[in-house]
Amino acid sequence: MNSGFDLPVTVLTLIGIPFILVMLALMLRQWVEEQGGKRAQKRDKKQEIAQSLFWVIPAIVIGLVAWFLLRPLVEGREIKIYYYGILITLGVVAAALLGSAEARRRGFNQDYLWDALFWVVLAGIVGARLWHIFTPPPSMVEQGITTQYYLTHPLDAINIRSGGLGIPGAVIGGGIALWIYCRKRKISFLTWADIVAPGVALAQAIGRWGNFFNQEVYGLPTDLPWKIYIDPLHRVSGYESFEYFHPLFLYESLWNLLNMAILLVVGRRFDKWLKPGDIFYFYLISYAIGRFSLEFLRLDSAQVGGINFNQTFMVVVAVVMGGLIFWNHRPRRADK
Repeated sequence: MNSGFDLPVTVLTLIGIPFILVMLALMLRQWVEEQGGKRAQKRDKKQEIAQSLFWVIPAIVIGLVAWFLLRPLVEGREIKIYYYGILITLGVVAAALLGSAEARRRGFNQDYLWDALFWVVLAGIVGARLWHIFTPPPSMVEQGITTQYYLTHPLDAINIRSGGLGIPGAVIGGGIALWIYCRKRKISFLTWADIVAPGVALAQAIGRWGNFFNQEVYGLPTDLPWKIYIDPLHRVSGYESFEYFHPLFLYESLWNLLNMAILLVVGRRFDKWLKPGDIFYFYLISYAIGRFSLEFLRLDSAQVGGINFNQTFMVVVAVVMGGLIFWNHRPRRADK
């Protein structure tokens, strides 16, 4: 099974250079407006579009000129594009769109979400990579790639193209970035965590299909009709003689889709009962329950002191989040 495809670097830079410059221009625009106190001024749709084009069009022109000048340096070269990366990107976009729709439904300014998106995604990637580094699976430990390995091979630590991202770390990293952003903007972190939680579950559901192309995150051998074939190169040590396994990535993807649907329904049906943070806590509890259960089928789980670290961590998360929901709804003096 092919995990990706080759793309000419000239095509990639033609898209990438203008895109990066447009993003930088929009960030610069935001900073200039904030410094000048224009952020709070109301503009109609036409004025907003005209103001955006004032920044975007020069960035695109400069990007095309830069591409034309750099083209001789990359002519004839190719770079591999992995389906995993494409699916993660699609997941991020889907999460942002769903979060934007949720913010609009609740009557909040969607600009906060889009302003924070870059930093949240960046922190999520860093957190996901750190989680993998500190909790390497047994298959990597057998190859000598432990946490200590990255101390002497720092470049490998940042080489995410070689694989190795942990979802718990992504949630933690993204959550920290969102908390810092909300604190800076003086807006409620728990409220915005509630808004983005269904989208995070959707992003996980989409991103998990990257494991299908990489032939990873599969479970015990099985003969069930929905079994998945794993080629010998990607089989876990000790299971080389088996051909078909549980599609664990599919189970988790479906669980995350269900999680997203439940969060959206609960957010609408019980909006008067819910407190800020409840949807976020429910999301973490549901994800923890699903991940804990599926770890019983997983073959290559990270071990710390002979204990399944991810499974143990999920128990802690579920208990803590349950306690926070209870704390959210505890009887208060005013209620009494």
